[in-house]
Amino acid sequence: MLFIGILLLCCGLLMVVRPAFVWSLTESWKSNNGTEASNLYLVSTRFGGVLCTLAGLAAIIAYLL
Repeated sequence: MLFIGILLLCCGLLMVVRPAFVWSLTESWKSNNGTEASNLYLVSTRFGGVLCTLAGLAAIIAYLL
């Protein structure tokens, strides 16, 4: 449980801080021009990152208690 919490926390922080990097890893190959991510993608990735970060923190706290 601790490992999953740490993994979720790290992935969530990466999604919040660097959503364009996440796009380049996961979605850029699907685009014909592959120039940059849309604003909607960046916002939704940051939102998902916040949720992953919160889930990771909750898992770590649950493990420690």
